Amino acid sequence: VVWRDLIADSPQQTMQFYRELFGWQFEPLGAAINYTLIRHRGRLIGGMVDQNRLPTSTDVSQWVVVMSVENIDVAAAQVNAGGGQVLTPPTSLGDRGRIAVVADPQGAILSLLQTRDGDPVDGRLESRPGDFLWDELWTSDPDSARRFLQGLAPFQSEAMTLGSEEMPIDYRLLSTRDRPRAGIRPLPDTAISPTWVSFLQVADEAALDDILARVEALGGRILVPATARPRGGKVAIVADPSGAGIGLQTWSESS
Repeated sequence: VVWRDLIADSPQQTMQFYRELFGWQFEPLGAAINYTLIRHRGRLIGGMVDQNRLPTSTDVSQWVVVMSVENIDVAAAQVNAGGGQVLTPPTSLGDRGRIAVVADPQGAILSLLQTRDGDPVDGRLESRPGDFLWDELWTSDPDSARRFLQGLAPFQSEAMTLGSEEMPIDYRLLSTRDRPRAGIRPLPDTAISPTWVSFLQVADEAALDDILARVEALGGRILVPATARPRGGKVAIVADPSGAGIGLQTWSESS
């Protein structure tokens, strides 16, 4: 995963939400371009699209992960062959490269990007609260989702059990070049549609409590309150004012 895009139906309120909680900066590319760059402490971390300027009457507000592929045309063909759907065919982004928006066989949306000048430098940058930390696919069929993703990129998969003895979670860790890249887990609730969930790093439990205390006043909602992780720390899920869900996870370099 090399990027994340936010589709928001209430962009002004949503920008204020992330400014107040994480100190993000927003940089519109111009009135003619429906795209706003997102920075954290000056570093580019993602982008935002105004849903109101898209040709749709359906609410599609959500975070969309962007995964690098070597050849976008081959990857798009593999999406169809693997039972997925190409929602937006490979499209030029100019100097950025070419992108396609797809759905996997269970309906989870993902963007595929073939960069023109290469991906960001591989490896973990300095860890900072407010940055993106991790990405998970929550799905109704983890095995099918794993096979689909392995058809798009050379992922190695490791099965493990997370959670507690009372509530174990079958988890699949996807890696390339000996580096963890993303996880796959079963849907925690059948009322949830298959989706990718991105997580932001939070410094500690006190910082998480402070963020959660301000979410609703800023127009967001707490979907899952702070919950202890078996491996230490806490995690929560919130929705921003547009309704897009985002995970919050306490993390330190020793986690």
